[in-house]
Amino acid sequence: MTGDIEAIGGAVTAGLAARAVESRRGGPAHGDAPLRCLNCGTSLAGSHCHHCGQRADVHRSFGAIGHDLVHAIFHFEGKIWNTLPLLTWRPGDLTRRYIHGERARFISPLALFLFAVFLTYAVLAMVGSGGGFGEGLNKAAAEQTRTTAIKDSMQAEVDRIDGELAKTGLSATDRRELETERDVLQKSADYLGVARSRSKSERAADRAAGPPVLDDPVSQVTTSADFISRNKIDTGVPFIDHGLKKAFANPQLVLYKLQANAYKFAWALIPLSLPFMWLLFPFSRRFHTYDHFVFVTYSISFMLLLFIVVRLLNLTIFGDLATFFAMLYVPFHMYRQLRGAYRSSRFGALVRATLLLFFSLFAVIWFMLLLLAVGISG
Repeated sequence: MTGDIEAIGGAVTAGLAARAVESRRGGPAHGDAPLRCLNCGTSLAGSHCHHCGQRADVHRSFGAIGHDLVHAIFHFEGKIWNTLPLLTWRPGDLTRRYIHGERARFISPLALFLFAVFLTYAVLAMVGSGGGFGEGLNKAAAEQTRTTAIKDSMQAEVDRIDGELAKTGLSATDRRELETERDVLQKSADYLGVARSRSKSERAADRAAGPPVLDDPVSQVTTSADFISRNKIDTGVPFIDHGLKKAFANPQLVLYKLQANAYKFAWALIPLSLPFMWLLFPFSRRFHTYDHFVFVTYSISFMLLLFIVVRLLNLTIFGDLATFFAMLYVPFHMYRQLRGAYRSSRFGALVRATLLLFFSLFAVIWFMLLLLAVGISG
């Protein structure tokens, strides 16, 4: 099942990239096509402008999203120099102009998004995820894998000894030997720094009490994960229990699958973000799903490209300064894009940018949960 899901993710990503290669030819324009090209203003005499090559038929329907798949991802030509400066400093103007028809001179949002995803994957493959956090995470996963293997082995021995001790008619000598063996296993666990092996009755009592409730969210997540790994919680859903068992047994493999699936399912960030954009403009008839799609796709593309720049600068002495600047510029970029794309007032754009920061966090959390679900279900 997991192989099918991962294959679907890879197929969608590859399909988006493949269909991003555009043919300049197209079908006839619809009857309500404009008389002049919306990109350069030249009078139209066919389905495409004879001056700039843009299609005469541009629209803002949900189905128009598919048309953006036909822009060449590896044939940016001069479009890159028209797009990146606006994307960096005037993202709202870029978004609005693309929505309203100026498309031949700019890279389509989906083509830029795919390019940013591929570039991010390539850069991270070459230089790593960066900083002490990525290395520490990998080291912690490797250590957890080693510890879990030792813990499970010792726990199996403790369960075996407890089973022998529960038998009736056991002689006093055999009982003492089994208890001594159990004590040796406990001391070995303490020496190796792994959790103390416990009997089935102790684990049952711990499960009944539940995990402790802490004020710190990070500590709460860590403690809850340790609680599940120690007590082998049974959810009642076989494939979830199987996935959790494998995840806690080999978290290093799960981490690797998360990284691989992030590339395959990067496109899922777009549909996950669209409902939040609708919440910023609920029941508004001025803006369509396509408008939000262009906004989200350009925004995510910029964030990926900014991440690449910061990651590369982290290899130099300017890493801390670049990280600090990026953290300040991200909300400012959201504000400028909202104000320019939707023609919002300063106050309205500021409020929506604040909400968008929180919505972006929620979208990333849902995306990580999606990756985690795909990872542990294998």
